[in-house]
Amino acid sequence: MLNFLEAFRDDESGAVTVDWVVITAAVVGLSAISFFTIEDSANDLMSSAGGAIAAENDF
Repeated sequence: MLNFLEAFRDDESGAVTVDWVVITAAVVGLSAISFFTIEDSANDLMSSAGGAIAAENDF
């Protein structure tokens, strides 16, 4: 049983798959954080622009 556990510990097949899963999860997480940060700023900008246009009363 000890030999089996040592062989299992030393086996590196599938390690690349785990690396890609971790990298993909990090990219997705950072993309989500970036999206929500940009969304908040864009909403503030749209509100400010809409208020400035409404305040002009040139139409």
